[in-house]
Amino acid sequence: MQKESVITKIAFFFNKVLALATFLAYILPFLTPKLFPFLSVLTLLMPLFLILNFAFFTVWILQLKRKAVLSGIVLLIGFTFINKFYKFSETDLPESPSDFKLMSYNVRLFNLYEWLPVKDIPEQITDVIQDYNPDILCLQEYSPNSKVRLRNFPYRYVKVYGERNKYGQAIFSKYEIINSGEIDFPNTSNNVIYTDLVRQKDTIRVYSMHLQSIKISTDIHEKFDENKSKFIFKRISQAFSEQQLQAEIIREHFAQCPYSKIICGDMNNSAFSYVYRTIKGEMKDAFEEAGTGFGKSYNFDFYPARIDYVLTDKDFTIKTYRTDTKVKLSDHFPVYTRISLEK
Repeated sequence: MQKESVITKIAFFFNKVLALATFLAYILPFLTPKLFPFLSVLTLLMPLFLILNFAFFTVWILQLKRKAVLSGIVLLIGFTFINKFYKFSETDLPESPSDFKLMSYNVRLFNLYEWLPVKDIPEQITDVIQDYNPDILCLQEYSPNSKVRLRNFPYRYVKVYGERNKYGQAIFSKYEIINSGEIDFPNTSNNVIYTDLVRQKDTIRVYSMHLQSIKISTDIHEKFDENKSKFIFKRISQAFSEQQLQAEIIREHFAQCPYSKIICGDMNNSAFSYVYRTIKGEMKDAFEEAGTGFGKSYNFDFYPARIDYVLTDKDFTIKTYRTDTKVKLSDHFPVYTRISLEK
């Protein structure tokens, strides 16, 4: 029997640690973040865990080692998670008269504070919206701006806060809005707004959400030390706990909705989280139904983060879904989908 090298032993040790962390990440979506707020951070790393397990599996298989069984079991158990992370084929079903188009976009206040060194961000975002020409448009981190020309929408519901620089959310629609409202969250400016739209003979409720931010985009580029790492993990844990409450409030509101519903927007969490699972329930994830690739919706250099979603009731058919990663006018990418409602 050939003696194993030290490198092989070390590699398999890390393989076992990775397998344990991945199993924990599998379980966490079923546990409330308030119980294990620090561990909940692992759900953000699930895509990385899956990639590393696949890498270990491949290495051991090529070496004809039985050690491949460990990562093989991990990947087999997590098979249902893979579809949330990466889609190999895209769906683009034919158009029909029952179709309508929806766009969701976190516009980051139209670059109000000049995060990007570009002067005509509002005009460029307007052009993108006009090119896609959605029937329903949901904007998060919205700020009233005279340079944003959304004349194709005769109906709108805008909810903003602040005195000098206003911010909030907005839903624009080509269909009549017969009712609108807000789901307010305690101790935060984040919220959900909704509208009831009349389309042909159907009334559809559309929710636009913006959940608690984890706010790590600026820190990740700075020099890390132990104190910085602890601070970031603590902040993420606190945000996840707040998101748990927000998700549960949304579910309670869903239970009172008499119409077919769509919820879209910025969840600020991954598809492997308790928060996502709570809000989604039995609804369809448009990315899983018709998307392709990673579905990256947040402009983050080191990670294909999908934190913006379109979720629909089961009586909707998702015909097209895409995130336009070429549009770098915000820290998020616009999400576009073509949907049909056939009853």
